Amino acid sequence: MTQTSENVTWLTQEAYNQLKAELEHLSGPARTEIAAKIAAAREEGDLRENGGYHAAKEEQGKQELRVRQLTQLLENAKVGEAPAADGAVAPGMVVTIAFDGDEDDTLSFLLASREYASADIETYSPQSPLGTGVIGKKVGDDAEYELPNGKKAMVKILKAEPYSG
Repeated sequence: MTQTSENVTWLTQEAYNQLKAELEHLSGPARTEIAAKIAAAREEGDLRENGGYHAAKEEQGKQELRVRQLTQLLENAKVGEAPAADGAVAPGMVVTIAFDGDEDDTLSFLLASREYASADIETYSPQSPLGTGVIGKKVGDDAEYELPNGKKAMVKILKAEPYSG
């Protein structure tokens, strides 16, 4: 799980290993694979009208961007433990909130960096308005955060449990 503070990103060992493996794949086998695709498309002839070549070059650009993102993220990463199950909201936790204290209008989300977003649960960054509003609060506390229109919203923390992903 992650929390960015200044340029430091906190990761569990599991998250670090997962991102490191992705970087190693993109830097090694995936680079070789895309280079082969580009070479094969180049041999087809006229590059101006070669859709396969342009698609491969675009894929290469996206892949290299991801390599740079992961490299920077891992260079600034500090590996630590998953958050404690003490009821306090912290990065790496699944948080359930009630809007305006209405326990019928709830939202559960993972408080983590987008790098660790999960397909099975919505993810909010600790730096998002909602993330900054709830971080550090405890179960039962009210939290206030600013909406994009400048108005304030109030939520009640119902649950805060470490993500088991």
